[in-house]
Amino acid sequence: MNMNKKLENVGLYRSEFEKDACGIGFVANLKGVAAHSIVKDALQMLENMEHRGGCGCEENTGDGAGVLIKIPDGFYREEASKIGINLPEFGHYGTGIIFFPNNKRIVEICKEEIFKAAEKLNLNILGFRKVPVNNTGIGPTALAAEPHIEQIFVESNEPLADSKTLERKLFVFKNHATHTIYNTVEGTHDIFYFTSISCNIVVYKGQLTTYQLKTFYPDLQNEKLKSAIALIHSRFSTNTFPRWKLAQPFRFLAHNGEINTIKGNINWMNAREALLVSEVFTKAELEMLKPICDPGQSDSANLDNVVELLLHSGRSIPHVMMMLIPEAWQDNDQMEPHKKAFYEYHDCLMEPWDGPASICFTDGKIVGATLDRNGLRPSRYCLTSDDILVMSSEAGALVVDQSKVIQKGRLQPGKMFIADLEQGRIVSDEELKEKICSEFPYS
Repeated sequence: MNMNKKLENVGLYRSEFEKDACGIGFVANLKGVAAHSIVKDALQMLENMEHRGGCGCEENTGDGAGVLIKIPDGFYREEASKIGINLPEFGHYGTGIIFFPNNKRIVEICKEEIFKAAEKLNLNILGFRKVPVNNTGIGPTALAAEPHIEQIFVESNEPLADSKTLERKLFVFKNHATHTIYNTVEGTHDIFYFTSISCNIVVYKGQLTTYQLKTFYPDLQNEKLKSAIALIHSRFSTNTFPRWKLAQPFRFLAHNGEINTIKGNINWMNAREALLVSEVFTKAELEMLKPICDPGQSDSANLDNVVELLLHSGRSIPHVMMMLIPEAWQDNDQMEPHKKAFYEYHDCLMEPWDGPASICFTDGKIVGATLDRNGLRPSRYCLTSDDILVMSSEAGALVVDQSKVIQKGRLQPGKMFIADLEQGRIVSDEELKEKICSEFPYS
């Protein structure tokens, strides 16, 4: 059987029952100082969690591994100039890595649709950069499905209010281009994919083992590639079939566990699409965004799709995670009334995405993690005196000088851990939720 072929429900096999148990974590500088050492440490942590990843009968074909970082502006500016692309100032351009089918003619057709989508949204594509890759040592199964990988650079043709407005346009652009390509270009659904498209973050990932990631992407070994955040994921699937596009992190999160309510979550999202209204998206843009979920993607990928929608609609990323993965509140008589009102109000808008889940997430400015209300996928964190923050799905994933540790702990069920890199501090669960729950009179 070709493991990279789209799976159909055959015999007793049902794709909705797939499970996984992954390794996740992040390394960040609490003060927002970018350094290559952050990326290097995160990749080391990823390799140390090789036991959390999986491989098939071929030891050199992995389930998937990846890293999400802040856009290394200086590095990309230098690389883009080598191919005649002059980038605007940071925050005024978007970039992302795209998986294309490994067929020159199909790549050209896909790019034609990408240019059409950009024109429709008054975006200007500055150009494409072929992402350097080294597939030496990649197993035959992963190699057979290896995509053609390019990086896109995009700017707006019109002045925009801020980078958030550009982020929203890039979100619509990505969804519209993707849906159009899936509907018109045969054989692209399981391969074509934006790993990210943003003016804040970028994702490097693939159907790789943890050790293969940095070798496959030479960019990640370049000392000039610097970031203040590096969020990693190693995929181990007990009944799943890996694909390049399903490696994590996704565009905002890395997930350890499974969403047991996924079928209902997707059905509800499909049902409410006709009711979507937004102050920041036009009606035409909302239509370009649909469908939000894709039954052909994993539970984690669909969760990320909904995070993306809610975040770009104007909510903060902690607010979004509280909506989707709420703490236990229904029968909690000890919870403050305004906090319970927040969850009750949002329960009318969005059902919980439930299941044993530990999730790391970032929007490039805030980095954090949350544990579902059952608490069955614990994670641990520590902060050092030189402002290095480490979070992972298990203790000891990265060797840290214990004499420098000034704070450490673990995620607790239903609680959220947040580090605001713009403020340069850790925000407690109590402070965070007090602020969010008091923002409007939810009662």
